[in-house]
This record gives sequence, structure tokens and C-alpha cells, in this order.
Amino acid sequence: MRHSNPCDSEHSDRGSASLEMLTAGLLMLVPLVYLVLTLGSIQSAALATEGAARQAARVYVQADSHSAGVQAAARALELSLDDHNVQPQGTSLAVSCSPNPSQCHTRRGWVTIDIAVRVPLPLVPPVFDLAVPLAVPVEASATQQVSRFWGAR
Repeated sequence: MRHSNPCDSEHSDRGSASLEMLTAGLLMLVPLVYLVLTLGSIQSAALATEGAARQAARVYVQADSHSAGVQAAARALELSLDDHNVQPQGTSLAVSCSPNPSQCHTRRGWVTIDIAVRVPLPLVPPVFDLAVPLAVPVEASATQQVSRFWGAR
């Protein structure tokens, strides 16, 4: 009398657990890695934008004129994004002033710099022009007071 061995059958499942674990692991690992990459790039852009807004407000209030202040603020934005390796698709920089909106460099006036940056999603080529957004908008704002000694140089 011969006993049948389950390993001798043609439909044996022996060794398939490792293949199933590898497949399931890859199916879960790839989206997780992409999520970490995406969140890392958004966080880096948020830090860069926040630092750029703060520095842009500081250099703007120290500038001699509105045009020099805007140029200095734009340069601060560019340097901050380069420091964090952020390649934005589009940036905008807006300057608003109070109490006199038409004259930003008034003693003890307040200058607010608003910066908006669109950060592209990682590993997505720009060739795809889909209806869904392929960039995440990141915004920051900073306010700085003009010195009470401004213009007394």
C-alpha cells in the first residue's frame, strides 16, 4: 500500500507563498514610496516658501525704492527655492502696504509679501497635460515693519 504525498501532486502550492508575498509587497511598497517622495517635496517647498516670504519682507523694507525692493524680494525667493532644490512651475510675488497702499516705504509702515508657488508632483513628466492638476500650490506670507529711521541715510 502506497501513501500519497501531497507534494507529488501536479497542483502543489509549494513555494508560492514567497511569490505572493513579493507581489503583494511590491503592490503596497510602490505607492508608499511615491507618497513619501511627494510629501517630502511638498514639505520642502513649504519650508522654502515660508523662508522666502520672511526674507523677502526683510530685504524689501531695507531697499531704497519700490523697484529695488521687488528685485531684492524676487532674488530672495529664487535663492530660497534653489537652496531647497524646489523646481516650481510658476511663482508669484505680491507686495501690499499699510497704512498707505500707494507708498510702501513710509516710516513705521507695514509691508506684507505674499508668495505663491506651484510645486510639480515628483516623477510626473510635464508632457502629460491632463485635466487633473499635476502641481500642488504652496503659499506663504510675511509682514515686516519699515524702520522709523528709513530714509535718514
